[in-house]
Parts: sequence; structure tokens; C-alpha cells
Amino acid sequence: MPVHHLEKIFDPRRIAVIGASDRRSSVGYSVLRNLIGNEFDGVVYPVNHKRESVQGIQAYSSIENVPNTPDLAIVCTPAASVPQLVRDCGTAGIHGMIILSAGFREIGEAGAAVAAELRAAAAEFPELRIIGPNCLGVIVPRLRLNASFAATTPQAGSVALISQSGALCTSILDWAEREQIGFSNFVSVGNTLDVDIANLIDYFANDRHTDSIVLYVEAITKAREFISAARAFTRTKPIVVYKSGRFAESAKAAASHTGAMAGEDAVYDAAFQRAGIVRAFDIGEIFDTAELLARHAPPRGPCLAIVTNAGGPGVIATDALMERRGKLAQLSDDTVRTLNTALPAYWSGGNPVDILGDATDDRYSAALRPVVADRNVDAVLVVLSPQAMTDPTAIAKAVGEVARDVRKPVLATWMGGASVEAGIRLLNAAGVPTYPTPENAVRAFMHLVEYGRNRDILYETPKELPGGEPRLTRKVAETPLAARPGLISRFLRRKSVAGQTVLSEPDSKAILKRYGIPVTETLVATSRREAVEAADKLGYPVVLKVFSPDITHKTDVGGVILNLRQADAVRTAFDQIQTNAKQKRPDADVPGVTVQQMFKHTEGLELIVGAKQDATFGTVMLVGTGGTAAECFNDRALGLPPLNERLARRMLKSLRSWPLLEGYRGQPGADIDRLIEVLIRFSYLIANSPEIQEFDINPLVATSERTVALDARAVIDHDAAQQSLKPFAHLAIRPYPDQFKTEVTLKDGLRLLLRPIRPEDEPMWHAMLAACSPETIRARFRYLLKRTTHEFATRFCFVDYDREMAIVAELDDHGERKLAGVGRLVADSNHENAEFAVLVADPWQNRGLGSALTKYCLQVAEEWGLQSVVAETDFNNHRMLAAFRRRTFEVTKRKDGVVYLEREIGLASPESLSLSDAAIKSET
Repeated sequence: MPVHHLEKIFDPRRIAVIGASDRRSSVGYSVLRNLIGNEFDGVVYPVNHKRESVQGIQAYSSIENVPNTPDLAIVCTPAASVPQLVRDCGTAGIHGMIILSAGFREIGEAGAAVAAELRAAAAEFPELRIIGPNCLGVIVPRLRLNASFAATTPQAGSVALISQSGALCTSILDWAEREQIGFSNFVSVGNTLDVDIANLIDYFANDRHTDSIVLYVEAITKAREFISAARAFTRTKPIVVYKSGRFAESAKAAASHTGAMAGEDAVYDAAFQRAGIVRAFDIGEIFDTAELLARHAPPRGPCLAIVTNAGGPGVIATDALMERRGKLAQLSDDTVRTLNTALPAYWSGGNPVDILGDATDDRYSAALRPVVADRNVDAVLVVLSPQAMTDPTAIAKAVGEVARDVRKPVLATWMGGASVEAGIRLLNAAGVPTYPTPENAVRAFMHLVEYGRNRDILYETPKELPGGEPRLTRKVAETPLAARPGLISRFLRRKSVAGQTVLSEPDSKAILKRYGIPVTETLVATSRREAVEAADKLGYPVVLKVFSPDITHKTDVGGVILNLRQADAVRTAFDQIQTNAKQKRPDADVPGVTVQQMFKHTEGLELIVGAKQDATFGTVMLVGTGGTAAECFNDRALGLPPLNERLARRMLKSLRSWPLLEGYRGQPGADIDRLIEVLIRFSYLIANSPEIQEFDINPLVATSERTVALDARAVIDHDAAQQSLKPFAHLAIRPYPDQFKTEVTLKDGLRLLLRPIRPEDEPMWHAMLAACSPETIRARFRYLLKRTTHEFATRFCFVDYDREMAIVAELDDHGERKLAGVGRLVADSNHENAEFAVLVADPWQNRGLGSALTKYCLQVAEEWGLQSVVAETDFNNHRMLAAFRRRTFEVTKRKDGVVYLEREIGLASPESLSLSDAAIKSET
């Protein structure tokens, strides 16, 4: 995401305050006072066309009259003046602006025209980066930079705060001052004319002063950019979000079970999980969590040990842990024996470890050391309740000394008031997060567990789909609409929901069948005779359902009759369904019924699988307990398509009905692998079909033998695909780029498939590196690898295709699929330039594969819209240098035996560039 020139905002040397004032009640006064009053180490230029000086500093009548070009301009003037000021700043060569002015889109139509003019002015200067308008401003405490009208400046810290609410920012600043919370950066984004949350996440990812981010979010725009930036950040650093507006009623107008069950807040939850973001539900909680996440790596699991000098707080902590689905660690026999020796006879004998009210610092230390060393313990909470004989300060010092020597998280709750304050300061100085109550501590710990769990699941290597995955194409998935004349097509062409088309059950099932999802055969009957003929053809017993484009929930109108075993029963059921529908939905068009064979599934579980278009995150998927009571139970999980095996499994395991799917009390479970395959295939269907607004499979019956869709209904918007500005614009996560698959044949006849890498390739990727010599490994990675781990592999096999592209060369080696090489493009945050690297395993070197990969990656870079590609290679790697020479790379630097090269995308004349081994040798 674009981050160019953001350093002009967050690390400026010269600042102009446009609208600086001597009037104490004005924004211009507060901003200038904050800059000069905090001893900002830079130059500040007040701009005021009515005054010679402002607050004792020489003022300038306009931005053109400022003696040196500012890095940053802060605008404090009325809204109507801002568009021209943007033009003035852009013309002056300023690259950073903070617009504090209000009075734009937030005030309705009156401000909308000014906002439109402001957008037009900003578009004239793409190099000018703008935060705001209608924001509080920016604070960078370590630089003593307070470019805001906030009343206080927080202390320096390692947490970056990004907020969409300026009013909330002032409250947080007051709270942070009282709690001594520090920030690396503090940003109020306002109306996000230019710089948005995704840009800021990318910028702070490269800020060595920022260890974590706290977000206050009211609504997300540019969902794909947001998720892409967040996924990149949370690989190494945590993000904690507080999302307001949790109970929007956007699902009321839904035309399907899925639409009703997948409310706005649930979609945000799914998006945050997919991005590795931890969600908090009150303001204090987000900072408690951010502090812990920044200080500690995620624990191995949710098993917590509690060491306390009072039984009550231990019970409170245990209750909080159970409520949040954590686990009380089971102490090993060795640990219990050690504690029996070190503690009084009346200690609790287990976890929680109650070391009694007269516990000294030595007793705390004696208990904490073996507990924290126990392999069954993932983290430890130390609780102190001050009593007459307690020394909170000495105990805090002892706990801090133990915590310094271990890698597991150690948390502390020092309960009380003034008597524990010195101990809390000691704990904080030792890097031990402290909390006022056991509940606060447990809550923060479980967020730490959640962050680790989310990150681990996202980077678990999925299994390959049996038979291969369906291809994603740029075209809309074909539907049988145009190919089916007659009665059904007449009803499918009807506009029934806000100009959309509701597909019938047979046509909805036909789409599922195209993607390899098993369905029950369904026939349409418009008379009693046709219903009997259909039942005779399918075989008894059968099910009759009302056939109408206007009726979504068939059972609500008495439109489903089961287990019909003979022709007379079918005739009677046909008449009954017609009568029921006319009575309960007289406005509905009911041309007939559908007939399908009765599916016996006494041992199976009815599920609902569906999709809907969300206004923010595009198409989302749902799976949950299905049947007529799907909305009643509301047992559902949401995910962003397309899915792989691990993501689909995670959705299923999060359901309350998961034990039934596994098999419960002697009943056989479902064929989980087959069910997962159906979810993946459905995810590809909806990823391939931007015109699908809603889609229900309800029920999808999962048994131990098969998974089959008994009913399906889709809502289609035929204009949606044409309205998309780019392929897969309806998805928040860019899917696997099938368009970059191609076959090549090397000069010696070796045939290879060049394609983007997938997470499922990890086993083959490990095997490829195992086939490389130490020299090859050193040439690619600049150091030797003793072994390749899963954690290392995730950096190369789990790719965000919006930011990175790795093209592997796959071949068939005597019936075994192998990877022979890989070329990788890693784009910068602005998506203008990319680093390129290539590796060819030793068995396939000297055959032209490196050159083929380089050529194809440059083609990908051109289609990707990059401006240039840079690379580096060893001074003695003559083969690679020759390949770069053929592809018109130009040497830019030579240092310490490494050659640095660059190629502008679009260059066509190799002869114009000089890149020879001899030239490089002579110049290195």
C-alpha cells in the first residue's frame, strides 16, 4: 500500500501552521502552542495573512512566503478555504498535510460540495500525502511532536494508536496520562481523504519504535488493502482492534438464511480473524492486551498456572479462564514434588498454587521457578493480595527476577491501592505486565493465546484437494439460464428482490453440480400428473416442495411434504402445497412443485452452507447448523473465500455442533474430509461469481458416507460482474492467480509447469531445498541453512498475492511431482518496485531454467504494473549474471562481493545495457 512521503508527516523538520492564531479558543492557537510548548526539535512557521507574529513568532502571510519549503503543513482554517490551500501547498512542493478543519461530508449536503472540491484539488498533486480532514491530528511523543489540538501529549512508548474518532482520542489521551501509557505514534485519521488505515499499518510495520498497533474502527473502507496490510503486519507484530457499532441491523432485509445469520459485526469478526487481528470489547482492554502482545511472543497453548497468596483471587482467575475457554495447567508430578519440598504443608497441592497468606518474597520465588519451568504450563499469573505480613515491593522484585530468566509469559495482579504501587512500578520495569484484577489479566492472556492461535492456523500447511482445485477464472461462472428455455427461464428472468433474479432450486443445484458438489436430483412439476411422473422416475419415497421465485422459506408456508411413498400421496401433497401457498402467500407466483427422492439421513447432520455479499468485505461464506431452525440456533462460522483445507477445517471446528460432526455417544460422525472438500469447492464457486448476491445450501447433509445438498437457492445480480473494476473485486483477499500458469519446454526437452506457489506446496518446497547444495543455498539466502522449518517455509509458501508473487517450476519426475526452481517478486509498499530472486535446485541447473524463470517473472511484473525490478547476486555466480544480462538488468552497485542490479519494466534493447562477467569482475 502507498506509504511514500509519510515520513514528511511523522518525522518532519519544517512545519507550517496555516491558520495559526493568538486566540486561545481557536484550533490554530492550540496547534501552534503544542508544537512550540513541547520543544519540537524543528522549525515552525506560523501562517496568518492578518498578523506579523503569532504567539511571539514571526508569521507569514501565505505558504508561498515561507522562506524554506516545509515538510508538513497543518491546516486549521475553515472548510471553504481548504481546497485552495491544498493547491497552494502542492504547488509549493510540500509533501505532507494534516487537515484539522471540519465541515465536509460529516455535515451533510452543505459540506459535500466542499469535500468534492477538496478531492479534486488533492488529485492534482499525487505526491502530496494528506491526513484528514476533520481529524484531531498526529502526535509522535519521542520526537516531542504534537501536531494536534489535543490538550495533552502522552509519554513515549511502543504502541501506535490509529483512531477514526477524534473525540475518542482526547478521552484516550486523558486516560493514558493517568495510567502512564505511552505511544510510538498517535493518529486521528478523520475522513481519510488520502492516507487511510492500511497505509498507516504499512508505514508502522517498518517503524522500529512500534511494537504493536491499537485500532479504533467505526467502519473499514478498501477492505482488500486493509486485510493485506494487516496480514503483513501481524506476521511479526500484533494488532488489537476495538470496533464500534457492533449491533447494526443490516441483516433485516436479507433474502436468505445466510443473509440473516451473517450480520455486519459477524463479518467484521471473520475479517479480523483472517487478518490475524485480536479484537477487544472495551477501551481499557485494548491497551492491556496491546502491552502484553508487544512484550511476549504467543504461548504454546492456553494452559495457565496461577500462583497466589489468597484462595479467593485464585478462584476468580480460574472462573475467568474457564469462561474464556482457557485451560488450567495440570502440574507435572515432578513440579508437585518440588513444591511439596519448598512450600508449607498446607499449600493447595495443585493449580492454582495457593502459597498462603504469609508468603514472603522467597516463597513466591520458590513456587514460581518450578511452575514456570513445567512443560505443561504455557504461562503463569502471579497474584498478590496484600495482607499484614506481605511486602508487595520485595515480592515484585523477586517475581521480576524470575521473569527475566524465562521466555514464557509471566503476568501479575497486584491487588490493592497505595501499598502496591511501588511493586507495580518494579514489575513494569522488569517487563512483567500488571493488571488490577485477575479477570483483567486472564482476559489479556487469552487474547495473547488468540493471537498466536489465529497466526498459527493461518500458516498451517493445508492438504491438497482430492482431484485438484477448481480453476478460478476471470469470467463469471456459467449458469444454465440462457440454455434453458420454457417455463423455468420465464420465472428466472423475473426481477424479485431489488432488481435481482432469484434462481430456482434446480438451477441453483445445477451450478453446484458444475463445481463438483453432490446434489439430489430435482424435477419441476406444474401439475399432479407431472408430479407423479417425476416421482415414478426418481423412485419412492419422494419429497415435494413449493416451486416459487417469491418464496424463500418453504416450510413457513407449508411448502414441504416429506416421505411420500405412493402416487396418491404425491397427488394429495401437490394439492396441499398449492393450497397452503395461496393461503399464506397470496401474492406469490406458484407455478408448481419440485420433486426429489427422499434422502435418508438418520445418522447425518443437517448443515447450512451459504454466501452473501457484504457491503464492506465483499463475498463472505457461512457454515453452521442447518435445517428449518438454522436461524434459531445461530450456530455458525464465517470466513472469507476462497478457502483452503485448513481454513475450512477451522470454520467447522469453531461450531458448537463440531462434536456431532466428529461422532458423539456412539453415533458415527461425518466424513470430515469430504465435507471440507465441499466447502472448498463452494468457496471457489462464489469466488468465481461476483454476480452471486446470496446463496443458500440448506440443508447440506453430512453423513459418514457422503455429503449432499438437498436444497439450494441463489440470488443473482447479473450486472455485478460488469460493474467490477478488476477481477475478483468482490473478494477481500486476492485468490490464487490462475492466470499466471503456463507451460514451458527447455532446450533439452524438459517440460515444466510455471505457476504461482501455494501453501499446499510446502512439502515439495522443503524437498527442493534439500536437493540444493550448500553453495546454491548460500547464493540464494546469503547464509547456510542447517534445516528448513515450517516457520521458515511460511515466509515463502504462504503468499499474499497482492504483494508478492513466487513462480515455481513444477515437473513430473518419474511419476512424482517435484519443484525444480522458484522465482520470487516481492513488491514494496507502494507497489512500484519489487525485489527479485531466483533459485534452481542442483539437479536441474545448467539447463536454462533460471533464465526461463527470470523471463517469466519479468512478464508477471509487467502485468502486475510494476515500474522496476531489483536483484542481487553473488559476484561469482556467473550463470545468474548471464541470465540477468540477457534480461537487460543494469548493475547499480557492487559491494562486499555482491552485485546489485535493476531493470526498468518495459525496456526492450539488451544491447543498450552493459552487463558482462568481465566488466563486473573488473569493477568489483
